[in-house]
Amino acid sequence: MSNFVDQVKITAKAGNGGNGSASFHREKYVMNGGPDGGDGGNGGDVQFYADVNMHTLLDFRFKSKYTAENGGDGSGNRCTGKRGENLVIKVPVGTVIRDAETGRVMADMDTPGETRTLLRGGKGGWGNQHFATATRQAPNFAKPGIKTEIRTLQMELKTIADVGLVGYPNVGKSSILSAVTSAKPKVGNYHFTTLTPNLGIVRRYGKDIVLADIPGLIEGAADGAGLGHDFLRHVERTRLLLHVVDISGSEGRDPIDDLDQINTELDHYGKLGELPQIIVCNKMDLPGAEENLKRMQVLAEGMDCKVFPVSAATREGFDPLLDETARMLETLPPILHYAEEEEEIIEKPSDDFEIVRDGEVYVVEGPGMERLIDSVNFDDLESMNWFHRTLRRLGVIDALREQGAGEGSTVRIADMEFDFLE
Repeated sequence: MSNFVDQVKITAKAGNGGNGSASFHREKYVMNGGPDGGDGGNGGDVQFYADVNMHTLLDFRFKSKYTAENGGDGSGNRCTGKRGENLVIKVPVGTVIRDAETGRVMADMDTPGETRTLLRGGKGGWGNQHFATATRQAPNFAKPGIKTEIRTLQMELKTIADVGLVGYPNVGKSSILSAVTSAKPKVGNYHFTTLTPNLGIVRRYGKDIVLADIPGLIEGAADGAGLGHDFLRHVERTRLLLHVVDISGSEGRDPIDDLDQINTELDHYGKLGELPQIIVCNKMDLPGAEENLKRMQVLAEGMDCKVFPVSAATREGFDPLLDETARMLETLPPILHYAEEEEEIIEKPSDDFEIVRDGEVYVVEGPGMERLIDSVNFDDLESMNWFHRTLRRLGVIDALREQGAGEGSTVRIADMEFDFLE
């Protein structure tokens, strides 16, 4: 398995809210203490942290399920349950997090050290102290905490860099990165020496410029050939492309054709073809370079691109190239940020319900029905009376009657079954 992973799916779940307590005050010489059940604690949130020390999503291949702590249940003497601990998930800077089901962008972790809360914990349920009234002085029931749902998240790492080095394999991109920055990428005289994006920083006129060596672009890259389909995403954020060509044609290819084919791949992958370019003619120290450079300069005039001849082997020609790179970056828009998209929430009222038939059984379904069942103490007469009054208030009794339920019919709500009584 490669140590560099830039796409993963995980499941995450915020903590459930704790249940409220149905408790009564107990004290010596106090005959009838009132209700003093405390509320449940809120569940923990799921947060994401942009960690500058992480450079891959590999860790998520070994652990893909994350759950925040549930809130504690309330207790007597009006004691609120413990709040669940937040779960902090560390990701590399540049990670875009999407809802796997809808594709909605939930967060772009492009700022080092930022923390984003993406999943909120459930609220704790009320204790029975909240249900005491002048006519109901001893409520023997409480509210359950809100349960949260498991969410599937798609995480994609998109490299944060001002400048992207693109071009055919073995044209010298890694050598150029090594020549102008302190980065030490693997360099070799064979194709696909670079298997992961490498970053380096060069300081020019008091400002840092981040360069990324993007591996694997060949003809057909946008359709999955070579490594291009996997790594073109790392070009998306760059503001400027340094298009590196082997101007000597040392591998038997025409540098003019190389330039055209890579640009075609960039055009096929989103709007990458619209990014401004500087053509970097590497390997000027080899035979045949001068003749091909003249041809490239003629082509570049029609493309409105500047051409810079360099040699990574002799480390010559880089000062003019870096000066022009710094000048162009001053005029270009900032690095692309993926804006968070609002979640489209279609909420049904909490007291909404529907009745369906399961053979001879009338099943009452709705977002609040399970919570209603969880709130009832079926061993307590007052709690049962409250349950029946709530069903009548919500219109459940009338709706059952309209559906044909009669005396003795079986009614199911959540996992509880009852006999219908007129």
